[in-house]
Amino acid sequence: MLKNLYERANTLFNILFAQNMTIVSGIFLALGIIMQFMDMNFIFNPIWVTILISATPIIFFALKYLILYRQITALVLISIGILSALAIGETFAAAEVAWIMALGEILEDRTVSKTKHSIQNLINLVPTMARLISQDKEEMIQAKQVKLNDIIRILPGEQIPVDGEIIAGATTVNQAILTGESLPIDKKIGDEVYCGTLNMHGSVDIRCTNESKNSSIQKMVRLVEQASANNSPIQRIIDTWAVRLILIALTIAVLTYIFTGDLIRTVTVLVVFCPCAMALATPTSIMAAIGQASKNGVLIKSGHALEAMGKVNAIAFDKTGTLTTGKLTVTDIIAENGNQQEVLFLCAEAEQRSEHPLAKAVLQHYKKESQEPLPQDGEFSMEAGLGIVYKNNAHTIRCGKIQYMQQNAIEISSSLQSQEEILRKQGKALIFVAKDNQCIGIITLADTIRETAKDSIQALHELGITTTLLTGDNKITAEFFANKIGIDTIHAELLPEEKVQYVQKLQKENTVCMIGDGVNDAPALKFADVGVAMGQAGSDISIEAADIALIGEDLGKIAYLKKLSDATVFSIKFNIAIAFTINFLAMILGIMGIIGPVIGALTHNGGSILVILNAARLYEKKIK
Repeated sequence: MLKNLYERANTLFNILFAQNMTIVSGIFLALGIIMQFMDMNFIFNPIWVTILISATPIIFFALKYLILYRQITALVLISIGILSALAIGETFAAAEVAWIMALGEILEDRTVSKTKHSIQNLINLVPTMARLISQDKEEMIQAKQVKLNDIIRILPGEQIPVDGEIIAGATTVNQAILTGESLPIDKKIGDEVYCGTLNMHGSVDIRCTNESKNSSIQKMVRLVEQASANNSPIQRIIDTWAVRLILIALTIAVLTYIFTGDLIRTVTVLVVFCPCAMALATPTSIMAAIGQASKNGVLIKSGHALEAMGKVNAIAFDKTGTLTTGKLTVTDIIAENGNQQEVLFLCAEAEQRSEHPLAKAVLQHYKKESQEPLPQDGEFSMEAGLGIVYKNNAHTIRCGKIQYMQQNAIEISSSLQSQEEILRKQGKALIFVAKDNQCIGIITLADTIRETAKDSIQALHELGITTTLLTGDNKITAEFFANKIGIDTIHAELLPEEKVQYVQKLQKENTVCMIGDGVNDAPALKFADVGVAMGQAGSDISIEAADIALIGEDLGKIAYLKKLSDATVFSIKFNIAIAFTINFLAMILGIMGIIGPVIGALTHNGGSILVILNAARLYEKKIK
């Protein structure tokens, strides 16, 4: 019975404390002020509606935290001020204090991030069906029904439904969803494949090594859930001082009554001590900063993230799609006979029927460089994970790895072979191109570094921030990119849970910001003190998991965010100083009997207006 009554009351007062009801409350407060100013008397005073809507929830929640959680918050002090004013008939003072506090709650709520859907989106990435191979028969079953050691067949273009080991066939797998690797990975018998990744070419049979509930994607789901549970709400400065403020206010009020014997002066002290201006200090500054950031191409989802950004002294970066564009482009064409055009033409002609990302990048480059149409009458075949062969009326063209050339007895000059190791150390993907039995050249492809990456890293170093690269790419590629732009520390070949582990290690001695763009970055973005997603290139899941999203691709905004956060924290502290000063002066005047509860309420209302005006300056502040 009592539990049901409590739940209904909790629901009711949450409704009364909501934005729409606070607007209604403000209308009735304004109507009451007009009536008093014009000396109009009605049977019903509208100010009582304001008290009902805005004051009763404050008193209820103060009692709730006090009784159920044994926690004294600023609401207790405000409740004392409201009840004291009502006790001596100062309804306007009580209503004004209650409404200002309710307004502060709304402003703070608007700075808190909206409910994120990243967990459900991660779950949606998991294939629901699997092709079970049993006694040479194929049967489509629910992926969650797959058991350890079951044999699953995956056809080209299908997502892999469970973690497993290849026992038959060879293929190329796009693992970007988990590792963020810019290049697809060739897989053969004995190699591991992961749930949610994309089988691009060959048909393979895998033996299930992890049931659906323990798959790589499900681990990411659990990591995001755990991080979400660890995200505590913003706790305002005045709440941490609540017990002290109450003791100070009550002590001064009691001493005032003892020495003056005036109840009005006592209530005035309690009214002016209500921390309304302080309640507005944080949310108004944060809202102004969020507004300025949005003008500059940065979406900040929570005030907590903005405040934490000012404390950041270590930033971890994903590579692909963050420091790089995430798009493969042709970087070099090395021709044995100097004829680069021939190498590009023959490779494009051979690769035009391939669905491999490297082939598509070569074709895109060819279309930019040449208007000559490609012949369409050749015969095409592919050997998954190695290369392709294309036969036209004049020649047999092979494109692929150096191993593919060697397997087909293709002659490769010593000069081309010497180039191979150098190019791989630069993190580039290589396509060897052969005409008949002779290798005629190499086409190299790579992910390109963002134009702003190097300058952005340098700007962060100038602010005293250390930088770390956390990537799923191989170590050689990671080192090449990191050294080129000046990253301090490198950790490569990481799975999502390993990125989280490195973020947690950094957090032992630092306030950490994680910057990423992919699904695989979502857990690390959630675990970091501040998560920043690349809004234009990023996945929906990474954007939802992050606290901040960059609308464009300018990494220079990270240093801007740091400076904006510093300015915001300064504004908050300055606003609190204003509020304390005004409340202190009003308290002195109240003790002296110069002002009463109504003037006291109006005085700290003026303080609230000053706080709002000062916070608004942050919106127009110029930050480089």
